[in-house]
Amino acid sequence: MPTPTAALACVVLAHEDPTQVRRLVAALDPFPVFLHCDARTPDRVHDAMTEGLPSRVRLLDRLRTGWARWENAEAEIAGYRAALAETDATHVAVLTGSDYPLATADEIRAELAAHPGRSFLVTHPLPHPDWRGGGWSRFRYRHWAWRKHMLRLPVPRRLPQDVVLTGGSQMKVVSREHARAVLDVVDRRPDLVRFWRRAWIADESFVPSVLGSPALVPGFAEEHLEHSLWWIGWDGTRMKSPPWLGTSDAGRLLERWTVPSEHPPYLFARKFSTSRSTDLLDLVDAAVGLRGQRPVEVTTS
Repeated sequence: MPTPTAALACVVLAHEDPTQVRRLVAALDPFPVFLHCDARTPDRVHDAMTEGLPSRVRLLDRLRTGWARWENAEAEIAGYRAALAETDATHVAVLTGSDYPLATADEIRAELAAHPGRSFLVTHPLPHPDWRGGGWSRFRYRHWAWRKHMLRLPVPRRLPQDVVLTGGSQMKVVSREHARAVLDVVDRRPDLVRFWRRAWIADESFVPSVLGSPALVPGFAEEHLEHSLWWIGWDGTRMKSPPWLGTSDAGRLLERWTVPSEHPPYLFARKFSTSRSTDLLDLVDAAVGLRGQRPVEVTTS
């Protein structure tokens, strides 16, 4: 029987920086957290990350996640499965250990309640303008990731006929109904799972493609908002990963809570680390505290 919870369940995918991860878990109180720690993370780091966590945190079975690996998507799917089985949350958020909430629990609940049954993610059906060649090669050829290098088998393969190939960030908030739809496809379409195991950076395309395919999830186009709830500090420089945030980013980071906008406010941001972002996170907590106190307990390692 699912345990009654707040509106949101949080899947957190982490591999380093125990202090930051524990601060994130504390800031997400009282929402349930399903925490995945990379199986390649050293035991001492894993122990520092997980020992003594509150009872609302459930540890997921560890997979060997990492750069561009299918297992990143697999860990996300495992988080959906656990969140639906163990809570009655209306929405599931997928975060990394370097993310952080910009809103109180009450603000998050209110925003989700204003959009019942809706998911929040930006989708890019192929051709994706930000992917080389529109992104087709990510799927047309089989790929492996090895030590942050791409290995590609230069033999074309057949693309799935009933799927609208789509890109999108792994960071997203999906409704309970859409999380269930993803699990249903995973369970009844092992052919798609096999296909995506060799797609390039599957966590940027598997769930968006499943949800964005009318043959798999009818009605999704009308049941989601083309809006991300994450603020990311892109600065116009071409880069593979978002920049780390520091105090110089405070004004941009908090602007959407003070400037009226037709779009929903950003509820989360990335990316933060203990070494680069502690002072900025203190400012975020102070700003959130002006709207409604959020208990934060920071544990050092």
